[in-house]
Amino acid sequence: MDERVRFLEHRGKQILLVDLSHLKAAEILELLPDVQEIVTAEPRDSVLSLGDYTGAEVRREVADHIKKTLVFDRPHVKKSALVGTDHVPHVFLEAFHTFARRDFALFHTREEAMEWLVAE
Repeated sequence: MDERVRFLEHRGKQILLVDLSHLKAAEILELLPDVQEIVTAEPRDSVLSLGDYTGAEVRREVADHIKKTLVFDRPHVKKSALVGTDHVPHVFLEAFHTFARRDFALFHTREEAMEWLVAE
């Protein structure tokens, strides 16, 4: 699952892609420790993160674990963008915002999200 959490370069800047697209709940739960490990290894206020939730199975248990990960990641993330959240319950997205203490910009495509992440 290493290819699911990786840094991409866009316009000379690094973006951490967290690709949860089309994963089942159990697969997402398995991936979240890797996300936390990678993000917390980066300097404070440096990570540009892009989460892709397209077709992902986001149930309450998954949302609860994502919230915990967001708390640990909080000091390291500068900006966050999400794609594919149309099927994610709004209450989960609000909880992500609350636990992360940051806004998540929502986009239709990864390209739009990456452009926003690298914009000053």
